[in-house]
Amino acid sequence: MFRQAYTSNKMPSIGPSSFGAPGMKAADRPSRGAGSSDAPAKQKPNLNRVLPEMWQLMKPRRLLLGGSFLLMVINRASGLVLPASTRYLIDNVMGQHLLSQLPLIIGVVVTATAVQGITSYTLTQLLSKEGQRLIAELRIKAQQHIGRLPVAFYDANRTGALVARIMTDVEGVRNLIGTGIIDFLGGLLTALFAFGYLIHLSVQMTVVTFIILVIFGLILQRAFKTIRPIFRERSKINSEVTGRLTESLGGVRVIKGYHAEESEARVFAAGAHRLLANVISSLTAQSLMSLASTVVLGVVGALVMYLGAHQVVDARLTTGGYVTYVMFLAFMIAPIVQLVSIGTQLTEAAAGLDRTSELLSEQTEDVEPGRIHDLGGLRGEVAFDNVTFAYDPGKSVLHGISFQSHPGTVTALVGSSGSGKSTIISLVCAFHTATSGQVLVDGVDLATVRLASYRSQLGVVLQETFLFDGTIRENILFSHPTATKGQFEEACRIARVDEFAERFPEGYETIVGERGVKLSGGQRQRLSIARAILADPRILILDEATSSLDSESEAMIQDGLNHLMKGRTTFVIAHRLSTIRRAEQILVIEAGNVVERGTHESLYALGGRYYDLYTRQHGLETNLFLAPGEGDKIEEPETTEV
Repeated sequence: MFRQAYTSNKMPSIGPSSFGAPGMKAADRPSRGAGSSDAPAKQKPNLNRVLPEMWQLMKPRRLLLGGSFLLMVINRASGLVLPASTRYLIDNVMGQHLLSQLPLIIGVVVTATAVQGITSYTLTQLLSKEGQRLIAELRIKAQQHIGRLPVAFYDANRTGALVARIMTDVEGVRNLIGTGIIDFLGGLLTALFAFGYLIHLSVQMTVVTFIILVIFGLILQRAFKTIRPIFRERSKINSEVTGRLTESLGGVRVIKGYHAEESEARVFAAGAHRLLANVISSLTAQSLMSLASTVVLGVVGALVMYLGAHQVVDARLTTGGYVTYVMFLAFMIAPIVQLVSIGTQLTEAAAGLDRTSELLSEQTEDVEPGRIHDLGGLRGEVAFDNVTFAYDPGKSVLHGISFQSHPGTVTALVGSSGSGKSTIISLVCAFHTATSGQVLVDGVDLATVRLASYRSQLGVVLQETFLFDGTIRENILFSHPTATKGQFEEACRIARVDEFAERFPEGYETIVGERGVKLSGGQRQRLSIARAILADPRILILDEATSSLDSESEAMIQDGLNHLMKGRTTFVIAHRLSTIRRAEQILVIEAGNVVERGTHESLYALGGRYYDLYTRQHGLETNLFLAPGEGDKIEEPETTEV
């Protein structure tokens, strides 16, 4: 609901930036409301994408999986010793009273059971832990990849939805390496072992049973094709609901301020009901599969009773052989019946992996082959050469912008809301690339620059400062974690952070709360300035850095801002008049064009658009330092506001 960019020169903004894509139409964005009535279209996981990804996950674990498979063979084979021994127990020991065979039978059963227990424990330890490592690996991989995606991706995706995709979608993938896949393969292996022994005992009963099970298997295959899209849709709905919930919790003060608790509750409830409907549909499908498996089990049991009774009476099968047959039949049927639940787990894993693969296939910022230049130490010469830009094809928001900003100078951008100021800054930050023309830094086109080498020398101080729920020290050191104690203290002194931080009982170790909620607006902004000072950027962006503060707070941090701007190429959007008047260059932006440029004195004397904006906002209140073009409109008979 309220998104803010990080104030750091060490990495690009993570999360939707304030330099967003205002030109993007609502229809072009994904569904935003958790309770939207427009349910996402059901899609099947893309198996062509999932299978190679599965192999990539399993390839480094070939030895582990191969060893586990051998253990599984031993485990399943030892598990069949007990039912196999019943034939000899009933026919030889009980029927023929050969008690001398009893110790051998018992010894073999006990040994096999011990082997089964040890191998089961080993498999669980190896594979369950490896499954959890796989989840952690995928989460780290997804987070790192998302961090390298362009700002446009964040403009089109909700923060909460991305969190759900990183944390939740990968959960089911543990079944690809963990007990899910082993249960699946183990069940099939047990069924094969049992099938071979059943053929040995009775060909007739086994063939009849096999035909029924094949028919059931075809039904299961069809059912899994039906249920697979349901799980994929569930992941999408869950991410949407989680996204809306995250926004609601982050914007709780606005919600309470407008007494909108009931409205938010209805929106979340609608999303929760969509999720419930999806879960119910999957439960219905699973219940029908369970019903079918129960019916199959009953039919097979009745047939075995009928055929087995005739074979025993006709002396084609002993009583012990019949009991053994029934037990082995259970060992063959039970894994197939379990495939309903195991198959559901694997289907869920495939759906989650598909969505994760979809995320990982998003193109990162630095993948373009043209990005070949690494920038060394910047001088800070920035130039726009006939730059046009459009968020949507054919709908330009900048038209032939050209200007130069020299090292150590301040360039102020003024103009009415929506004129294109933030878009220009977005291009300076390389959050977007010019549609035509060039954005040059030290004579190098930003479209050819590796962004990490550029943004490591870029600093941004925003109106809304983003702070982590950590200590004051951690938030300042975020821009330069290896800074010395002296550098840290100097940055705090210049930004006047020390004046309030040292008054807290815990000093710089004071927890600031989520988004810095425990600090005032002025204190948060001073932390932001200290963070930028510590980063020592060559190019600095000040986006309404003090416009939300009162005059006292503004005065306290103005010295810090002046120190921060000294010797750097600085761009200022809608800043206080005291800074704009000192700017070496003021660009007046209207409708994506530079309509006027010059110093405060020359533009004021010109009596044009800047003069109009300046006198209007200055006349609102002598001491209310609003930025030109950002103040409230004051209607005058002789002038029309643009």
